[in-house]
Order: sequence, then C-alpha cells, then structure tokens
Amino acid sequence: MKRTGCLLLAAVPVLVTAAAALLFPAGSSEVPGERAAASQQAREDAKAKAERAAAAERAADDKVIAGLPPGLAAPGERELAHRILATSTASTLDWRASYGSIEDHGDGRGYTAGIAGFCTGTHDLLALVERYTEDHPDNGLARYLPALRAVDGTDSHEGLDPGFTEAWKAEAEVPAFQRAQEEERDRVYFDPAVRLAKLDGLGTLGQFVYYDAMVFHGPDTGPEGFYGMRELALDEAATPATGGDETAYLDAFLDIRRDAMLARKATADTSRIDTAQRRWLNAGNLELNTPLEWSMYGETYKVP
Repeated sequence: MKRTGCLLLAAVPVLVTAAAALLFPAGSSEVPGERAAASQQAREDAKAKAERAAAAERAADDKVIAGLPPGLAAPGERELAHRILATSTASTLDWRASYGSIEDHGDGRGYTAGIAGFCTGTHDLLALVERYTEDHPDNGLARYLPALRAVDGTDSHEGLDPGFTEAWKAEAEVPAFQRAQEEERDRVYFDPAVRLAKLDGLGTLGQFVYYDAMVFHGPDTGPEGFYGMRELALDEAATPATGGDETAYLDAFLDIRRDAMLARKATADTSRIDTAQRRWLNAGNLELNTPLEWSMYGETYKVP
C-alpha cells in the first residue's frame, strides 16, 4: 500500500509537466499573465472600435438633423408639446403648475410626480433626485435616496411615507429643482424622442407622437416600451426615411401603442391617442399646426 502511494506521488510531477507541455508548447514564450493581458487588450481594442463607430454614426446623424427643419425642437413648438403633454399628465395646459404634483395613481408605478410624471417605481424619479443631489447635496429630498433606491422597480411607499410627498412639494418651489426637472425631462424623453423621429423622417406631429410615447411608456425595449413598440411598428410599415408613407407609419405606431396601453391595463383611458393624436393624424395635420382642439379624459382643450 505504501509503495502504491509512492508511485502515485512520483507520477504527479510527470502529469503536471505533460499538462504544461500541452498548454505551452516547446518554443512558446507565452505565460498565463501575458495571455490574460493580451485578452484584456483585445477587449479594450474592440470596445474602442465600437465607440469610434458609434461616434461616427452619431456625427453622421447630427449632420442629417442639422439639415432638417427644427420641428418640435423650435421654441414655440416645444412649448406646445409640453402643454399638450400636461393635459394627459395633469389635466391642465399649464405644465409649469406641475412641478410639485405628486400622487399614486394605483398603476403599479408608485408615486408619479413632476412635469414629466417621474415615478418612484420606474427609476426616472430616482435618477432625477440623484442627479439633483450631486449639485445640491443639502436639498430636502436627499434624505429619501436610500428609500427611493429600495423601492425602485416596485409600487412600494416603504421609507417614503410619511413625509416624502410634502418634501417633494416643498422642493418644487425651489427654482434649481424646477430646472432639474426640465433638464431631466429633456435629457431622458424629449431630446431622444425628437431626434429619432427626425431620423425616421417624421414631421412635427410624429415627433410629438414619439415624445408622448417615450414619456408614458419609458425608453424600454420590451413590447410595451417605446423602443420595443417602434420595432413592432417597423414590422408593419416603413418610415418616411426609408421610403414609407408617413401617415401609414404613424397609424401603425399608434395602433401598437394603443394595444400596449390596454395590455398594461384593460380599462386604460386611451384618449391621448383616440381623441388627440389620431384626430390630428386623420385631419392630415402632420406639422401640428395651430389652432388645435382635442379631448383628454372627457375634457376639451384648445390652443389658438
């Protein structure tokens, strides 16, 4: 028994030597550390190449957009877009009156607050408060950041009640927080939506259709998220940028969006589509020219 053990122990160096010979053939100067370094360098090179390609594509897109009419990005149209949006988020044309709005609508998103309906359950409200706190660390909402991180992705109020709603309303009186809301709305929703709509060849109405969908559904890739719905629409109709008919494409997009709203909640009020955006589309108002009239949740609004 002892002799057998000695034979096994003696064989170990031979096995190790044989394995090493397979991994590192004779004449090879490569060692594990060098191989890992080479692999890391290859990953970094691939990442840098992808970033250069993305930057080049963005520069090309910027050039295309620079040659297009301002559309919804023009000051007057931008203001109009926010006013229309406010009728669906706060039942008012005065979007600036919504800085301090905060309410749980029972839709599974927790508290919905502010000018773009930032939600405690969908990450955008957390991102807003985090970014605001970076520049204003002593703000009245900073103490709720641990709770906001804990409830992100849920409809829970744990750690927020009592006090958060009143803190939000108080902070909404601060001009710096008002600017922060506007900047976050534009960064996350307005600018990406208008940019992509222009690249898709859409006019001012189509740009608003994208903006409203981006705010309501979020910039997600699932079938009920903005980017996911756009992909589904592309399966149904071509964009004007690729030779399609603008009305047909928007009609397909609105159909898909309406279905997504009803899939989320069977009793959802779809008037923002049925008696607003679809009304303007059917009237051929692709540039969203005023005067405008529409109904939202049974109430009529007019912009001269």
